[in-house]
Amino acid sequence: MADVAISAGAIAPDSAPPAGIERPDFEIVPRKGLIIVAMVGILLIAAIAANELWPLAFLHFVGGASWTIIDLFLGFVLGPIMGKLSVPARVEFTTRLMPKMVLIMPTVVTMTLAAGWQLGVHMGTVDSNYFNHGWTVASYIVVGIMAVIALGLLEPANIAVLIELKKPRPNPQVIEQLMKRFIYCAGILGLMQVATLVIMTKLTVG
Repeated sequence: MADVAISAGAIAPDSAPPAGIERPDFEIVPRKGLIIVAMVGILLIAAIAANELWPLAFLHFVGGASWTIIDLFLGFVLGPIMGKLSVPARVEFTTRLMPKMVLIMPTVVTMTLAAGWQLGVHMGTVDSNYFNHGWTVASYIVVGIMAVIALGLLEPANIAVLIELKKPRPNPQVIEQLMKRFIYCAGILGLMQVATLVIMTKLTVG
């Protein structure tokens, strides 16, 4: 995600944003998107309460696939492209994309983990006597670390960047520090997503 925000060197350390750069007005948390988040939450609760295979598998697979695609695309495809855009273009893109990510990532992570755990309970794959229990535990560890990074590091940094961009004179030093966090975490998440694909493939084929 970091790669789609303003680069650390885009603004001189002791100056305001270059003259002529317009920052579009934006909502840090898009209010209309909260409706979709609420709908997903209701579906998730209903699926867990019903404890039926199909809805649990659907929500887990959709959530997991979305999480993987977002991390890989933002970290390895979109980031390098954004790094070559002009500063005004990067600012406009950031203010349009990142507010949406404030809602998307927590929703996708929660849906994947909650539906996945209930699916494991339903199918018995969380039991210690499951023949692939070692691989299941490995998936818990990898996904747990990814969730901590996504919700505990990237999400707060994302919100902090948006809050800083809302100010009349954003502090470039604050943005620079947040960008470093983005860059390191995006690389770690990309690598861990590859590990997740390997583990999920093994668990699928047995």
